[in-house]
Amino acid sequence: MPQTTSALVERFIYALDELNKAPSFAKSKYQTDVYQEANRLIEAEDGFENLYQHAGRLEEAGVFQDGPWEAAEKLQPPLVAGSLKAKGLPMIIEVLSELRMLALAKGKATNPNVSPKMAEEFLNEVMVLNLNLLFPDASESSRIEKHENDEKAGRLFQFLSTHLSSSALIQTLINEIKRLTAQRPIMVKRIVSMIKMAKEMLDQDSDEQGKTELKQFISAIEGPSKLSAQFNDVHAYRSQLKTLTRTDLISESVALAQSMRETGLVAPHHATLIRFLSKRNPALLAYALNLNSKGSANLEENRELVIQLIRASIFPATRQAIYGLSMLLERGVLSHSPVAPGLRRLVELDIRPDVRNALYSTTNTGEGVTANSILVAGTIQVLGQPLGVGQGFNPTCQAARGISLWAQHAPGFLLEIIPRAARDGDLDFTFEGTPIHSKELTGGLAPDLDKELDPVSLVLVPHLDKIYSEMMTRVALRGEDGHRWVNPAFYGNWVQKGFSSVFDPITGYVLDYPGFVKLFYATHHTEYNDDYELIYPNPVGIFITNVHGKLLGLHAVSITRIAKDPSGEERIYFYNPNNDGSQNWGQNIEPSVIGNGEMEGESSLPFHEFVSRLYAFHYNPYEQGDAYAVENSIVDGIRQLAQESWGKDYTWV
Repeated sequence: MPQTTSALVERFIYALDELNKAPSFAKSKYQTDVYQEANRLIEAEDGFENLYQHAGRLEEAGVFQDGPWEAAEKLQPPLVAGSLKAKGLPMIIEVLSELRMLALAKGKATNPNVSPKMAEEFLNEVMVLNLNLLFPDASESSRIEKHENDEKAGRLFQFLSTHLSSSALIQTLINEIKRLTAQRPIMVKRIVSMIKMAKEMLDQDSDEQGKTELKQFISAIEGPSKLSAQFNDVHAYRSQLKTLTRTDLISESVALAQSMRETGLVAPHHATLIRFLSKRNPALLAYALNLNSKGSANLEENRELVIQLIRASIFPATRQAIYGLSMLLERGVLSHSPVAPGLRRLVELDIRPDVRNALYSTTNTGEGVTANSILVAGTIQVLGQPLGVGQGFNPTCQAARGISLWAQHAPGFLLEIIPRAARDGDLDFTFEGTPIHSKELTGGLAPDLDKELDPVSLVLVPHLDKIYSEMMTRVALRGEDGHRWVNPAFYGNWVQKGFSSVFDPITGYVLDYPGFVKLFYATHHTEYNDDYELIYPNPVGIFITNVHGKLLGLHAVSITRIAKDPSGEERIYFYNPNNDGSQNWGQNIEPSVIGNGEMEGESSLPFHEFVSRLYAFHYNPYEQGDAYAVENSIVDGIRQLAQESWGKDYTWV
């Protein structure tokens, strides 16, 4: 016979009391009983409410002692979802930890290192990062991919949402949407789902300020013009377009295009309009794409090709490619001689069945959308938004960095390897005179690729990942950082042959750190490098650290340019393929993505802050200034930042 909730609560209280009385060295013996009783309550109706009533005692009793959740001030919101999905104890302890944070936020518990405001901000961020659990959608895919703990996690977040300030949560959500859209990623599914969920929250809460701030984003994906807002169905909308005068069509085009440029998001009506204009009034396409003079000239020069691309690839399901198309035209990419035939080839390409199925999985396909449509649309986006390429949930920053670099500086090469991967299932790169074929390789950094990627990455990354890994394997025993040889071979002649690393190749110790810093200044800082400008992106290696400066691992980014920001401070602008370029790296080092002169898709940091996380870079040995001129005070400041963060994990000599 199942026990009543009151009986379960009594059992939990008893276990908590026993843990509280246990001496410090014996806590672990009693913690398990608390976890088991807590799990029974998690399963019960009103279980979270009953657990919350005792959340103020959890920390003091020793529930989190000697475990990863012990120091509340060091917990990270992005890690919560993983713990909640884990089987067994991690899920139970995570639930108790969230209730502890709620108790801290509401003043029902105290912690000298966590203020109520900090606890509330933590929970708001957790909620924002897990809105798919707070507002689950009823799609077929979500049903198939449902995780066994999703229902419990959803009930936890529902409980938390009833106790947290709705307006504060909505504002956190708005800030997250602004931060992500500023980076102009190619993949916007997460942003769109957040906007839809925020709209649902606003229906439950009449916060006028929240409604006003979110209105722009909601209209951007649902219909930013009067006509598109009035006719939600795109077929009805198209019928209305036929009745508009030329002047009205221009007004409609401008309204949709301005919204797209302001938010980076595209409404399905925009695709309907673009297709309509391409057939009925191509002269108005420049308005619908909001092109500058360079983009308009490029459109005029390549009008037939653009119309062909629109008809082949622009549909409501691939609408984000409209933004890529406008950027592609303004970058003048179609003027590169290999681009036009390369894009035309993709329209008729015979795509392998496995690749075709993978491409279909990237979008909710509609009428007329083929795998070729999706691939062409994805290619337009990558060529138009090279800094919007992301690695998704895969450890494939090297491959994403390559796609981004080729889209910027070798579109012909990119358009050569896309069809080879999609049609032939093979890529080959030559490394030190020997060809490497991807079809002959296994493994790689991501043998089980997470498919939440743009179409081009979905096609190329499985091959690029294996080739890069194979190159690194071949140089593994040389006693030096393999990137010295692999990066120029993999990315191409854009990568300089000079190379420097903070590590001693034999011992792994940090040797001559001042020399490393001074060499970087002498080859990159405008005041010390004899005015040698950066021509191509420089693939560099950085230490990734968390908000406490603790080392998380190594990561590949590209320096795109070095310049003074609007305030006159020297900054390093860089491309970060990890989908979010503004994470907190600790020590008040927070890359910005907007407001300091960043171009779309760039992150930036003050020069010295970036250098404090640098571990390897390429340079031209023939283009460097005077390393000795770099002041010791600059080097000492950077060294202190380094030693007090990632440097704690290394031996310094």
